[in-house]
Amino acid sequence: MADYGHDLRFGSFLTPQNRSPEAVVDLALLSERAGLDLVTFQDHPYQNAFLDTWTLLSWVAARTERIHLSGNVLNLPLRPPAVLARSVASLDLLSGGRVDLALGAGAFWDAVEAMGGRRLTPGAAVDALSEAIDVIRAIWAADERGGVRVKGDHYTVNGAKRGPAPAHDVPIWLGAYKPRMLRLIGRKGDGWLPSLGYLRPADLSDGNKIIDEAAQTAGRDPREIRRLLNIQGSFQSGDAFLQGPPGQWVETLLPLVLADGVSTFILGSDDPTVIATFGQEVAPALREAVAAERRGAATPTGRVRPAAALARRRDGIDYDAVPPSLAERAVEPGDREYEGLRSTYVWTGRPGLVLRPATAPQVADALAFARSQDVPLAVRSGGHGISGRSTNDGGIVIDLRGMNRVELLDRDRRIVRVGAGARWGEVAQALDPHGLAISSGDHPGVGVGGLATAGGQGFLARGYGLTLDHVVGAEVVLADGRTVRADAGHHPDLFWALRGAGGNMGVVTSLDIEAAEVGDVVFAVFLHDASDTAGFLRAWGRLAADGPRELTAFLSIVRRQGEILAQTYAVWAGGDTDAATAALQPFLEISPVLGQQARLTRYAALMAPTSDVHHGQARMRGRSALLAHLDEPNAATAARLVADGDVTLLQVRSVGGAVNDTPADATAYAHRTQNFSLTALIRESRRAHAEETWAAFGDAALYLSFETHDHAAALTRAFPGPTLERLRRVKAAYDPGNVFRNNFPIPPAGA
Repeated sequence: MADYGHDLRFGSFLTPQNRSPEAVVDLALLSERAGLDLVTFQDHPYQNAFLDTWTLLSWVAARTERIHLSGNVLNLPLRPPAVLARSVASLDLLSGGRVDLALGAGAFWDAVEAMGGRRLTPGAAVDALSEAIDVIRAIWAADERGGVRVKGDHYTVNGAKRGPAPAHDVPIWLGAYKPRMLRLIGRKGDGWLPSLGYLRPADLSDGNKIIDEAAQTAGRDPREIRRLLNIQGSFQSGDAFLQGPPGQWVETLLPLVLADGVSTFILGSDDPTVIATFGQEVAPALREAVAAERRGAATPTGRVRPAAALARRRDGIDYDAVPPSLAERAVEPGDREYEGLRSTYVWTGRPGLVLRPATAPQVADALAFARSQDVPLAVRSGGHGISGRSTNDGGIVIDLRGMNRVELLDRDRRIVRVGAGARWGEVAQALDPHGLAISSGDHPGVGVGGLATAGGQGFLARGYGLTLDHVVGAEVVLADGRTVRADAGHHPDLFWALRGAGGNMGVVTSLDIEAAEVGDVVFAVFLHDASDTAGFLRAWGRLAADGPRELTAFLSIVRRQGEILAQTYAVWAGGDTDAATAALQPFLEISPVLGQQARLTRYAALMAPTSDVHHGQARMRGRSALLAHLDEPNAATAARLVADGDVTLLQVRSVGGAVNDTPADATAYAHRTQNFSLTALIRESRRAHAEETWAAFGDAALYLSFETHDHAAALTRAFPGPTLERLRRVKAAYDPGNVFRNNFPIPPAGA
């Protein structure tokens, strides 16, 4: 008996005939509609009656949304492994992680030679496949240092650059029948993919034994290796194997799962009715039957971690206790997806576990598990923040990026429901067809949850206010696991606190936000010589603060090769180009202009979606000050930071106008008199000197998202006295145990 406990998957195995190219594509689309998990295609590059399988896979990937794709099996002798590795990773990235890799050592050697391939003996073909697996995995290991070097008898790679890494942990399945190939699967493969028609009755159990022994010898758990099977049949009555109604198929396939460990059945058929019946009737019934048998036998199920990954686990985390609702998508050190999840935009992290919930109940499960572990906890929406508080070292990160739905609830009231894990580029694109926009920072990769609960100093701020000023409701998972609605009529004290200190109160899973009627905008970029930095700042500040509210300007100052350059991004919220020109023209007169451009565009064009993966940058400190004016003292202090080389970037954002229309006590963000938000990224090597200069700003308020300076006094600069006392009372009511203490910890009242 050999049930390895894998989840059951079902697929189709299609003939890529080229006489009617759309016919095979239609069958692939039918496979997805029928609920199948996988669509595969034969790969015979020497067969002129077939479409090229890799081209077909790419085409079908673009036409489908959910289903995984694979060759069955790809002909390695005619597909060089280094190139194949990049092809697989590229299509996996483009398809959102839906490509699997099945390889064959080669057959039909006359045809392979005719196409320019090398004829190999059976033993040499196995050796070549083993070397190819090493090449492919090394190319995918984008996080490892140095080039790829594999010196083999058949494939040699000498210093090839690594990457790209696939979007998901692409399995390598091998089509195999003979003992030598089966042992290779045990050592290096992720799955065994034979065709039932080529097997004798005992071949499955005998093959499993060989694979399992080889896996154990290599220090692997045999359960790491999925067992797949190509099958054929029909739903007409007959005496042959898999001939009969769906119920008979279930009875026939059930022993293959329970006794022979098969967990993926791939149906070889080009009959639409057979494919549909297999997906819609056989698959769900067999899943139900297997689940019942496994419950009775207490069969271990779920994901099996490779031994190498288990060795990277961190102390203080009970990995075996991760809730079932989260286990499948949980990411640990050593997993292929870990490199793209461990860090934030600025800060490099090394968490022990990343949990990726997709629903509020799953967030509650993640919180309950995290609370039971003796390690730090971080919550991440997009990971773009400067503060670095959405990662950690050795702890747990709850990553919300799977909760990224954008839904227009009410067009007349302009109410939009946005998942906390969405990025603002996705929001802008979703709202643009409706003529709507939400002011949302200056980068499309910023996550909704972090920005909308901390402030939201965006390109439309002077005309429309902060992002949080337009939040009208939120769904929140509290520290005790309850999910509540917070708005003006439900938990109003929590609703007040979420708008400015949301990261301290719970995990916000979605927000209802009032959007603005925004279509075309004027976007201008100016590059100035800012040698007289203090004078430039004073002049720029006057124009930015005194201009019409439709104009919001952001300024970035850097020092490069001895020159001080100032770049202005300015957005006029509307399509009146004459009014925009009149407001922008004075900016061209304050110092020598090195470059300028302006264009009429859509707001969504400024926030084009990005799929950037964060890998951290050089360690740096972020300092923040909210200022009423860029007067002489403030401008001189800022200029000194640049001139002395203390900062890599100095940025000023306009936050007056509509931002200051909201009463200071209406939200936990209480800074409603300032016109500018100043941010400096301080070089770590210059930190002490920069702090001395920064002290000239006195007790200026700060903006949490841009601040990494976390001494106790900073809390009162983030939240004025009355605001902080009220927050402490709310904290005592909703998070008395101070579970959410990673984001400028607010002690509960009475603590």
